[in-house]
Amino acid sequence: MSVLAAFHALHSSTMKWAQTRWLGFILQFPAQMALALLTEVPIYNGICSTAGVYNTSFTPADLPWNTYNYCNAPHVNAAHYEVPGNAPDATLVYLNAMVRHHKRTPDNLYPEEGELNQEPWNCSSFLQFNHGGGTTHIFHETYSPPWHPFLVQIWNGTCDEGQLTYEGLQDAIHHGEDFWSVYAGKLEFLKSVNEDDIFIRTSVADRTYQVAGGLLTGMDPTMATKTFPVLTQPSAIDSIVPDYSCPNADSIRDAYQSVPTWSDHLEENAGLQDRLCTMLGVTGNTAWTSWYDHFFDTFSSRTCHGHALPCNASGACVTVEDAARVFAIGDWEYNYIWNTAENATTYSQLTFGVFFMELAHNFRMFRSGGETHKLRFYVGHDGSMIRLASLLGLGKVAPLRWPAMGSEIIMEVWKTTAGEQYVRIMHEGTTVPGLEWLALDDFIDMLEAQVPPNVFAACMGS
Repeated sequence: MSVLAAFHALHSSTMKWAQTRWLGFILQFPAQMALALLTEVPIYNGICSTAGVYNTSFTPADLPWNTYNYCNAPHVNAAHYEVPGNAPDATLVYLNAMVRHHKRTPDNLYPEEGELNQEPWNCSSFLQFNHGGGTTHIFHETYSPPWHPFLVQIWNGTCDEGQLTYEGLQDAIHHGEDFWSVYAGKLEFLKSVNEDDIFIRTSVADRTYQVAGGLLTGMDPTMATKTFPVLTQPSAIDSIVPDYSCPNADSIRDAYQSVPTWSDHLEENAGLQDRLCTMLGVTGNTAWTSWYDHFFDTFSSRTCHGHALPCNASGACVTVEDAARVFAIGDWEYNYIWNTAENATTYSQLTFGVFFMELAHNFRMFRSGGETHKLRFYVGHDGSMIRLASLLGLGKVAPLRWPAMGSEIIMEVWKTTAGEQYVRIMHEGTTVPGLEWLALDDFIDMLEAQVPPNVFAACMGS
């Protein structure tokens, strides 16, 4: 079967998973875990049969450097970064960037997590400070007392659900080092880490502003002893997650997740789902059975940290083949929900239109000479990255995959010797085909076109 044929088979209305051929290798570790796999699903960077890595932050040397790595996405770095080829004398003049946070514990729990996850999660390896200015520099630790009557609902260890891990923090620091190696080192655009040049906004989740701290420390190790402002919006209206209420968008999504294209993929994987639900104690729980998001999360968080896949008290275990199938289904679901479903664009415009308003405002302000920052840096979540990728048009180049940990999109503005300004979009460290040289005015028009005229009314109106 050709690559193209495999892709069409995967995305046809029948979507027979038996037609999807796994090309690669499964790495079997002690306690049955961790894997890397190859699929025939083409992704935008032009490598059709590319690998997906799910067991390490370090992509194996025998794979291309920009291989999809769910544990730690490829990103800009001095070794592989190239200036625009069609205007080698152009100068970088402005940056906006967004990344997903890095590795964390699972964000979802099985009803009896403690029974299914015997391997402890340790988050005491770095101090998590949280204090008011002018007060004692306190930090918090998670403590699960052995006598707690509900202890079965959480794993053993010192981590909460969805908490950034030490390994995730180290990935964020390295990410900051690589970012700085390009934009301060290779291009000499940024001169120092300071709040006049750099604006940072995150969601209200601890892990996003902890990642912001890791990025800053990677950019400048002395920042570990300094303070730096990181902005957030009120949680009820935060546009990064996004968290603002939009009932009409919810209705649109409900509608296209009620058609045969969606229901067929659930039915055709019913055997897998029934077995996983029975094994993990989530039968009848619609949060788990309506899509594969929760399975993807709980499996990938473990594989990325070298933990075993869950086994229940009877000895039944999730296999690497199960995990590989879940990861492939998850990729399909994310591409469908935010890219290919009927009205997917409208759904993304409603739920991420406010963030696109902010981007358009940033670039308009730069165009008019009113921007005071050289870099605006945002730290968000998988839902942030998939919407940004879709509305920027990355899904028109090739199917979108689930945004990896540390997933990165950078919007660069270059100025030619003739004074013309162009935007180049980088995704996971690679220039996006078709988005490598857009006139600034056209790019701003493109951003504004993704914003409904009255987002509030479009979300809340009848």
